[in-house]
Amino acid sequence: KNIFETKYYSDTLPGPCSLDTSSLRIPLTSLRIPLTLFYALFVVLGLAGNLLALWVFLRDRSKKGSVRVLLVNVALSDLLLVACMAFRVWYHGVRGERWELGATMCHTVGNFFYMNMYISIVLLGLISVDRYVKISRGGVPLQRPRGLAMRCGWRTAACALIWAIALALTLMMILLSEKTTKECFQYKVFQHSKWKGYANLLLVVIFWISYGCMVVCYVKIAFKLLRTSKEKPDLPNAARYARTAKKSFFILVLFTVCFVPYHIVRTFYIVTQITDTSCYWRGVVYQAKEVAVLFSALNSCLDPIMYFLLSSSMRKQVMRLLGNVMREAGASGSSYITLCQQETDSTDYHCKLKQPTT
Repeated sequence: KNIFETKYYSDTLPGPCSLDTSSLRIPLTSLRIPLTLFYALFVVLGLAGNLLALWVFLRDRSKKGSVRVLLVNVALSDLLLVACMAFRVWYHGVRGERWELGATMCHTVGNFFYMNMYISIVLLGLISVDRYVKISRGGVPLQRPRGLAMRCGWRTAACALIWAIALALTLMMILLSEKTTKECFQYKVFQHSKWKGYANLLLVVIFWISYGCMVVCYVKIAFKLLRTSKEKPDLPNAARYARTAKKSFFILVLFTVCFVPYHIVRTFYIVTQITDTSCYWRGVVYQAKEVAVLFSALNSCLDPIMYFLLSSSMRKQVMRLLGNVMREAGASGSSYITLCQQETDSTDYHCKLKQPTT
């Protein structure tokens, strides 16, 4: 019987790992507590931020043709990702890296985690293209094509297509997965089913395409707005152009920090899955991948910041909520209350402290 079916991984074992097993039990002893704490934090923050975002977006029905449609779908995918992370908390923290919910549930949670991650990535890339096209056309909306896109909007049609393809591929992966897997969230060997490794490499390619679109679009947006604000400083919106340019760079930085490290590591990780690699290096890339996954999961908590930057309705509702909280604090004896007044451009807000009247 293969040693990897009965014992934990050990970096003292020489030579390549045996091909007789589909997964290696690699314990994350030193990472188990940090993984548990970070995933638990991400679940709380991601749940609160994305629920707030969905509440705001669904309350404001005045901008059905805007980028709000894409943001709603990003928030929904982030919420589903957060739900999958809750199982990670249970696995690492509560059960001590023992999976007791069966093979089907393991494959479902794992595949849905990555499905929602890549839905979010593709949608964020689509948002960058949408914003670039709008600014390039001077704010003139795109002409809607005929058919389904004409009835429900091209953004809604695009989101429906993305969800349909992702769900179909995810269900196919679940159905084709082994039903006798005893380990979950562990290193998988694909040397007898290399098509799975190539499918994962295709996802990596999709990420780099989306990332390339974001880099090109946001950099062009930022430089165009900065150039306009400098060449025409007397324009009423010149200052706002500069602020929007900085927001574009900020969104790009967030995306880079969250997803680029993971996809660099994942490339090497997949290569070890489909090639004859020593157990030591498989253990190294597995642990590096688990750390990098944290950065990608962090995106579900940071996306609400992006919503705040991109959506005026999000900013308006959040500032109103903060204003209500501060007014209630002032009514109960606080020294100050916060009054937030909307500027004339309907996008930014000034908040000033004022002594309460007696």
